[in-house]
Amino acid sequence: MKTHHLFISHSWSYGDQYDRLISLLRQRSYFAFNDYSVPKDDPIHNARSAAALRKAIRTQMASCDVVIVLAGVYASYSKWIDIEMDLAKSGFQTAKPILAIRPRGQSRVSAAVSSQADRIVNWNTGSIVSAIRELG
Repeated sequence: MKTHHLFISHSWSYGDQYDRLISLLRQRSYFAFNDYSVPKDDPIHNARSAAALRKAIRTQMASCDVVIVLAGVYASYSKWIDIEMDLAKSGFQTAKPILAIRPRGQSRVSAAVSSQADRIVNWNTGSIVSAIRELG
C-alpha cells in the first residue's frame, strides 16, 4: 500500500476544518499518509521575514505528492494560501498537483483556488481519497 505524502494548505482561522480532514483520512481503511502541513504551533510561524517563511514552507512541501487546499471562499483572502499554491505550481522542478476540497455545506470555491486546482472535490471521504490516489 502506497503512503501518500500530503501538504494541507489551510487558514489557521479555520483550523477545525483541517483537524476534521486529518481525522477523516486517518479513519479511512487501506489509506496511508504522512502529513507535511505546518502545524499551528510550528516555529515556522515565527520566521524572521516573509522570504524566510516562504522558504520554510517550500521545505515542508518538498517531499509531498499532493498539495491539498481547503477551498472555502475564505481562501480568497489568505495571502499564504496563494503563496502555497504558487509554490506547488512553480516552486519545484515538477509541479505538485493541487487538490481543492469544498468545505462541507459550501457550493462555492474561491476563484483563486479553482484556477490553480487540478481537481476539486466535495467534502466526501471517498472523493477525497480517490482524488489523492489519482493525483499522487
